[in-house]
Amino acid sequence: MYNIEQTAAKCPFLFCVKVCIEYHCRLINKKKAEIMKYALIGCGRISPSHIKAAIENRLEIVGICDIRSQSMESLITRFEVIKDVHRYGDYIKMLETEKPELVAIATDSGSHASIALNCIEHGCNVIIEKPVALSIEDADRIIEAGKRMGVKVCANHQNRFNKAVQKLRSAIEEDRFGKLFHCTVNIRWMRDKGYFVQDAWRGTWESDGGTLMNQCIHGIDLLRWIMGDEVTQVFGMTDNLNHSYIEAEDLGLALVKFRNGGYGVVEGTTNTYNTDFEHSLTVFGEKGFVRIGGTSVNTIEQWRFEDGLDSLEDIKEQMTEKASNVYGFGHTPLYRDVIDAIKNNREPYVDAYAGKRALELVLAIYKSAAIGEPVNLPLYKCATTDFTGRFDK
Repeated sequence: MYNIEQTAAKCPFLFCVKVCIEYHCRLINKKKAEIMKYALIGCGRISPSHIKAAIENRLEIVGICDIRSQSMESLITRFEVIKDVHRYGDYIKMLETEKPELVAIATDSGSHASIALNCIEHGCNVIIEKPVALSIEDADRIIEAGKRMGVKVCANHQNRFNKAVQKLRSAIEEDRFGKLFHCTVNIRWMRDKGYFVQDAWRGTWESDGGTLMNQCIHGIDLLRWIMGDEVTQVFGMTDNLNHSYIEAEDLGLALVKFRNGGYGVVEGTTNTYNTDFEHSLTVFGEKGFVRIGGTSVNTIEQWRFEDGLDSLEDIKEQMTEKASNVYGFGHTPLYRDVIDAIKNNREPYVDAYAGKRALELVLAIYKSAAIGEPVNLPLYKCATTDFTGRFDK
């Protein structure tokens, strides 16, 4: 019988061939081992950003799920590479059949918590679209479950990865501002009736919330993160001025006090006439101030520091990203970070605690507006459903 081991030992050429074959087999097996199985639950408005990020990070997309088959087909038509992906109407069946290592949840906000908990119990790492949940209690359950199951939980606040925002964060960490005085976030967007009638859950207390919870929570996340996270008190006002067909607010205003002595100002609206006007962030400090504008905090408009280390023109050129929509470019680097966190057993850059903190601040504004007085943090129990009927006429 022919024995390649014996023959290769006698023939230098065959020995080299054998070594090369073994080497390439190891490379192939290693590459297979590095491929991470990925699935997406929810194929609505934000789903293309998730699929694009999964493709660009070379994840193996093993399944997509939505209760509406037309949503899955519409998503697939946008990405030729996933034309043969397995479709599911039941995400539990998808989890059990495909056994993905990483799952992104992009369903209606009210179902984020229950789906995330089921995914975690199946041993899946998860990326949860904002908001991470609609109650403090559910956010705590997600954090606890992730710890218990030893999986990574990421809150999808992708704007932290914007080049402009990362440059601002570096300036804060390098203490270029000196003492931080205050920070403002302005989210001035337009959402008309056509947006809300696309999905019945939008604008409801049970499954969504209003402009602060849906459109403004990315800016609110940045506000807490930039100013040191520790909020002590919130005073808020909310109203529904122009969207009588939804339950929640279309305008939210708030003053936020931080433990470090700084303040935050929140302005969020979906009443901008005819267009998404801006999503901006401005930071004022003892030794400098920065304003990041654009429709998704992606354009540096002011960059002034006492140390004079860099010019506004250079920073604009290096850090500005021209986004074609309000979602920006942050999903791809966020996915890259989560994949690395899984492989190296560390926490994601934007973890479940970050998701809870953004949720907590929105709920605190809601509570303050409802009772007409300041609210102290932390909140231990609060949910969007606590405000059902708030704007009923």
